[in-house]
Amino acid sequence: MNKIPIGISSCLLGQEVRFDGGHKHDFYITGTLGQYFEFHPFCPEVEIGLGVPRPTLHLVNVDGQVRCVGVKDSEHDVTERLRAYAEGLKDRHAGLCGYILKKDSPSCGMERVKVYHGGQPRKEGGGIYAEAMMKANPLLPVEEEGRLGDPGLRENFVQRVYVYYRWKQLIAEGITAQSLTRFHARHKLIVMSHGDYRELGRMLAGLTEENLAETAGRYIAGLMKLLRPVPTRGRHVNVLQHIQGYLKTELDSDDKAEMAEVIERYRRGEIPLIVPLTLLKHHFRKAPDPYIDDSYYMSPYPQELRLINGL
Repeated sequence: MNKIPIGISSCLLGQEVRFDGGHKHDFYITGTLGQYFEFHPFCPEVEIGLGVPRPTLHLVNVDGQVRCVGVKDSEHDVTERLRAYAEGLKDRHAGLCGYILKKDSPSCGMERVKVYHGGQPRKEGGGIYAEAMMKANPLLPVEEEGRLGDPGLRENFVQRVYVYYRWKQLIAEGITAQSLTRFHARHKLIVMSHGDYRELGRMLAGLTEENLAETAGRYIAGLMKLLRPVPTRGRHVNVLQHIQGYLKTELDSDDKAEMAEVIERYRRGEIPLIVPLTLLKHHFRKAPDPYIDDSYYMSPYPQELRLINGL
């Protein structure tokens, strides 16, 4: 598999583009994710001509509108320049399968960026560039580097990136009613771990070549929205039990009891998700099932990332 194109704040790659001339090199991003992701760096503050080093910016509420202005010079307003920069990158952003932003940045922060109201900060805003970029690319998986330290958020982001990458491959190959139906079938168990998969299934029930384009647009919008929340243990347990059902005629009573015990221990938080998944894979090697073999749930991305180990 080719490396997946991912947008990223330049400072996270070690580029010295921060307001103070420094960087925020994230070695997990470049060392681990960099083995699978091809990073496309963006620094909106530098690209709009602010230079390095530069005066510090912050977000301020001005008559109900959030503006990005200088800390020492409130007349130095770069709000529209940042938005225009994001809008001008429409074609480059369209080629991405994900984006990692710098937290707390008035230009690049995804959420909970300080917005000043009469000199008092509230963590309620988003960076001006980041908000414009996300609004123009609602399907794009986006995360902040700080949140990638959370195992659930990290796994969820990478999973969404791979789903979106596979979707783009499907489109590039020339989507058909048959290929869209198979795409859904292969991701169905992943969808089940996030929420109710039935609405997406209903979308495809009346699928024809005539309504393919419209249905595909609604489908991917619904899918990427459904995948945003991090799955709960309870939902994973439901999926694990559903998968075990494919082995009901293959397992003896001892194997069934062991599988049930391992799933219950996962539900109680005593063991990570990788343990019941490994046991299921063991049984399916002995008794292969075409549907399970074709599903992405147990292998949603390269095993070397080991993201499931922390869930």
